[in-house]
Amino acid sequence: MKYSVLIFLTVSVIASLLGCGEAKQQSQNTGTTDTTSYQTVADKKDKTTQKITPCLWVDKDAKSVVDYYLSIFKNGKIKEYHQYKNPPEAKAQGGPDSFETATMEIGELEFIILAAGPYFKFNESVSFVINCKDQAEVDYYWNALTTNGGEEGSCGWCKDKYGLSWQVVPVEYFDLINSEDPKVREKAMMNTLKQKKLILSELK
Repeated sequence: MKYSVLIFLTVSVIASLLGCGEAKQQSQNTGTTDTTSYQTVADKKDKTTQKITPCLWVDKDAKSVVDYYLSIFKNGKIKEYHQYKNPPEAKAQGGPDSFETATMEIGELEFIILAAGPYFKFNESVSFVINCKDQAEVDYYWNALTTNGGEEGSCGWCKDKYGLSWQVVPVEYFDLINSEDPKVREKAMMNTLKQKKLILSELK
């Protein structure tokens, strides 16, 4: 019950802060304080038209989380960073003094990073598929995500150091498992079950 109240309060504040264009103005309206902000002029002019934005809840240090993903997805960028003071009601429920949000763009997709305490953990019920053009790209993302605290799974699944699940898949793989030739489909599916990282040459 304690965590559910805390989470409701935190999410309510976040919704009010992120739901409108200018976070600073919203922080004044809600009584919270935006103590640190980062947003480039270019990004302000380039507001996303993305209808749905994944939000990843992490324990702390939103900037470090963004830096980690930008080290893997080379053409990514940070678009916004904000730090807010938690309202007294949230702190009374055991919440931290402040929480952070950051918006990053990786793989032409925006993510919000919410660093608001150790109340949730990622699991395999949600994963992100990386569509790789060839085996070299599969190798790159697999190695980048599973080293430095990551974890190999099976059938092309892995976890990064934060426990977020990824599927690292060569695009040709989908042609194999959906082939009109049943022998091609069967071989690809059977060999998938034997692999951790997908090895395209062994699936054909």
